[in-house]
Amino acid sequence: MEQITLHLHLFAAIAWIGGSIFMAMIGIFLRDKKAQQAVYPKIGPIFGYYQLVSLVILLITGTIMAQSFSLLAPLFNGDGSEVINALQKKLILVAIVVVLTIIHFIIAIITNDKERTKVQHLISRASSLLILLLNLWILHYAIVIREAL
Repeated sequence: MEQITLHLHLFAAIAWIGGSIFMAMIGIFLRDKKAQQAVYPKIGPIFGYYQLVSLVILLITGTIMAQSFSLLAPLFNGDGSEVINALQKKLILVAIVVVLTIIHFIIAIITNDKERTKVQHLISRASSLLILLLNLWILHYAIVIREAL
């Protein structure tokens, strides 16, 4: 069961991070406003639900793996080991990503097929960029944890 959980976690991480990179590339290279208005309303909702499923899988499988490696109790006790310190930092970043994802998702739902205000546009773009950067930082801690185990 441990291998299945790990593989599901890796697959969801690939989908989550790869999808974030793909959407960032569209935002960077698709500069024409009309092209963006044609593309984003079509792929945005599909991508959003795809990312939401990936995030749920990551949270569930991450919890299962932490439990299977007996990391949950030390996580809250703070035993000071390299694994626990890395996991604590990773989970703080995950919590921030979850909050940013919720904010981004709400703006996307409210404004799909509508013109965004400057504030909505700024928050949407900033949250996307932060999610991408934090995902890469989370990946770093995942590697640290895996190497230490």
